[in-house]
Amino acid sequence: MYLTSFLLNIENYMLPCFTKKLWGFDCPGCGLQRSMLFLIKGDFGSAFEMYPAIYVLLPLLLLLVLGSFSKLKINNYIIVFLTIASVALILGNYVLKFI
Repeated sequence: MYLTSFLLNIENYMLPCFTKKLWGFDCPGCGLQRSMLFLIKGDFGSAFEMYPAIYVLLPLLLLLVLGSFSKLKINNYIIVFLTIASVALILGNYVLKFI
């Protein structure tokens, strides 16, 4: 019950972008919190529109956490590929915001 109430009001607890407040333009991470909120609400299309790298960052984070807490052998090529894809999507999205 408390979790449902928290998830419905999570927008009230989001952190502001300090880069945007100080200098007036988005940082490469702008949209990540709102994208996570859309994922929690089940709006997958809006999550992608808000921050396209979200669907690469989540598996990367999962693999990194699993690799550090378990003795499973995770292929490093997968982690490297997901890292490169994340950086490319983040920077590509950032550049497209200014065009």
